[in-house]
Amino acid sequence: MHSTTLPPPSPAETLDLTTTLLSHLLPATLSIHSFPGRWQVIRSKLATLKSLISELSYLPHWSENQLLLTLLPNLLSTLGRVQTLCERCSDVNYTAGKLLMQSDLDMATGWLSNQLNDLDLLLRSGVLRQSNAIVLSQPAPGSAKEDLSLFIRDVFTRLQIGGVEFKRKALESLIQLLVEDEKAATLVAKEGNIGYLINLFDVNAHREQSVTAISILACASDQSRKTVFEEGGLGPLLRIVESGSLQLKEKATMAVEAITADPDNAWAISAYGGVPILLDVCRSGSLTAQSHAIGAIRNVASVEDIRISIGEEAGVPVIVGLLVSSSAAAKEKAANCITILSSSSEYFRALIIQEKPLQKLLQLLQYSSNPDTLEHVLRAIHSLSSSDSVNRLLSTSSMFITQLSGLISLGSFTLQQISVSILANLSINESNKRAIAGCMGSLMKLMEFAKPAGLQESALKALISLLKVKLNRKDFVKDEKNMMRLIQMLDPINESVPKRFSVAIVHSLMTGGSNGCRKRLVDAGAQGYLQKLSELEVAGAKKALHRLSGNRLMHIFSRTWRE
Repeated sequence: MHSTTLPPPSPAETLDLTTTLLSHLLPATLSIHSFPGRWQVIRSKLATLKSLISELSYLPHWSENQLLLTLLPNLLSTLGRVQTLCERCSDVNYTAGKLLMQSDLDMATGWLSNQLNDLDLLLRSGVLRQSNAIVLSQPAPGSAKEDLSLFIRDVFTRLQIGGVEFKRKALESLIQLLVEDEKAATLVAKEGNIGYLINLFDVNAHREQSVTAISILACASDQSRKTVFEEGGLGPLLRIVESGSLQLKEKATMAVEAITADPDNAWAISAYGGVPILLDVCRSGSLTAQSHAIGAIRNVASVEDIRISIGEEAGVPVIVGLLVSSSAAAKEKAANCITILSSSSEYFRALIIQEKPLQKLLQLLQYSSNPDTLEHVLRAIHSLSSSDSVNRLLSTSSMFITQLSGLISLGSFTLQQISVSILANLSINESNKRAIAGCMGSLMKLMEFAKPAGLQESALKALISLLKVKLNRKDFVKDEKNMMRLIQMLDPINESVPKRFSVAIVHSLMTGGSNGCRKRLVDAGAQGYLQKLSELEVAGAKKALHRLSGNRLMHIFSRTWRE
């Protein structure tokens, strides 16, 4: 006679068996006198389980959920073990060891706890109220928030309760949602269990997908980035950066850079030992990983403890080296990092200068057309130029001075501002001053901007330096726009430019006693405004007026004598 294999019970039959067994177990545990504390904990969990099973039975679509096909049989099996332990503890003739029974009871308690958590999670997710909830379709971008929330809860329920294949498909759905709908990240951070997602880094089968999802979340929005950090994501991400595959390193460094973009998170890099890990990537990582690693270092370089760590880990040569041997993005971030470090102290400025970065920065300035890169390179040069040795090198570089002039004339306002700040502090020769005379008009325009602070002073200082060349003074007064701006600046009614600045320009134009410059100034009406400014006791106005008027009288006397 052949034996027949009975089909497994249906979900409804399994639920009935579970309910029947619970009804028997709960009163039975009350009569057990051995290990009372442990049985009290088990009884509490059984009571909670009975309540959850009752709630489950009233939901119309619970039997369609595939997660329950595994969860309910496992739960019934655990209850069977609890029943066996109940019978043994109630049997006065049972003689097994006390320690073994304690261990068995603790294991049963752990199983119950895990399965209770899974069932509770499934009920709270709301997906059991939907028909075929386990195969909810992917919401289209712009879907209603309620639909999106339900889908996210469904995904994380599968992720936390399901087996390997359930988790894999859940992660696929999550990544697809994050990629297709950028706005979904904030809701995922709110509705999903991000901490659990981070824990999956430790599971080989799900590491790549979970790192991908966390990387997207860290980069997607302020809220999702904050959640990743608050759920402890930075430390595990740095471990991936340190020992993960090439592809995972790139994703993890991208996430670390995003997290450290928030100044409130910067301190944690040091706490997790992240500086040497990131510097190692800068030394030998892929171009993509290098770019994100130096970006993260740039983000945190303003923190003193981290700067100390950068110095101790010989990070300065690595950072300077990225100016030539990395991607365009990494070069830009390295230049930005140099600015931060060199501006922080003489010590770091000296360390950086020791690595001879100036030539690398000047090459970047020459060959890059990206405004952001140009800005960061110029800021790095500016921060280093406070060193006498660097200042001398820049002051003798005709190519660099010409580039500054071009940026002052044609660059964006930000590039103009930085270029003027550098030029104002250089000691350039007469030949180079003559070569860049064309930027004098732009310097006059920039003097009309009261902000940012210091711009007017720098523009004036640079202009005064150029006006020390006779031919530059002649060019200046021949330019109608320059003269118009100067006269407007001298007008006491015009408060956009401090009057001592405009007076200083007149004084510079009168240097050398050029009658041509004097005549242009007089014809433009400078004398009358200087008279008013002199009466207002503006610094330098009386002296400038005297020189302008004195020269005029000398000219009249000279002409009369000749006649």
